[in-house]
Amino acid sequence: MTIALAILASGSGTNAQAMFNAVRNGLLDADIRLVVCNRPGAGVIARAADFGVPCAVMDHTAWPSREAYDAAVVAALREAGADTVALAGYMRMLSPAFLAAFPGRVLNIHPALLPAFPGVRGIADAHAWSVRITGCTVHFVDEIMDHGAVIIQAAVPHLPGESEEALAERIHRQEHRIYPQALQWLAEGRLQRYAPGDTAGSGPDFAPNSALNPASPEAPDASTRNDARGVRLLPRQTGEISLRVPCDGDVLFCPPLERF
Repeated sequence: MTIALAILASGSGTNAQAMFNAVRNGLLDADIRLVVCNRPGAGVIARAADFGVPCAVMDHTAWPSREAYDAAVVAALREAGADTVALAGYMRMLSPAFLAAFPGRVLNIHPALLPAFPGVRGIADAHAWSVRITGCTVHFVDEIMDHGAVIIQAAVPHLPGESEEALAERIHRQEHRIYPQALQWLAEGRLQRYAPGDTAGSGPDFAPNSALNPASPEAPDASTRNDARGVRLLPRQTGEISLRVPCDGDVLFCPPLERF
């Protein structure tokens, strides 16, 4: 199944570019209907033009509230016929009304192994704490920042003496692999939500929340959750063969990559 994808971005658009490339190379079954950028002059605008996809530049400061802005964005996405939304460096929290317009169809990428180091300083905080392993996470979006159910993570070692900039470059390189992969799994209908405590089907393709990281003391308590919290990756149909990449050098993927 081909997903009708909208991309929301605020910056240079490297993750959007990874999606463009994946579609162009036949690796992602998506029809990219629209890019929405809330920051005039951001690099993603030129990337969208180069790919040939419409880009709506909607400066959020022109709207009186987050809710009013989100309502305008939802209207633009619906007019474009989008059914799935990918946040690609989109530096705004989504309102409950936005999420209700695309239930279970909004994804985000975060440059850390959630639930560790949420927020805008994910890489900087991991570097400052000198953690041995960090990485990136693709997850479903809910009402809490960087909190929704994990789809896939890439664990990236933090090398001794490495600068924050060098660490960021290596993390971003893996983001550009796991985000198109997560979207492709969604397009194939292979991402199944499950409730806390349901471990049926656990195994190599099982991606529980925080697959590569234990819960941190700051992580929201289960009582704050209002939906199914985990995601399991369903197997491909019988007879289909895919290349599985559980690791690449010293980078570990959970679940393993299949196309990227």
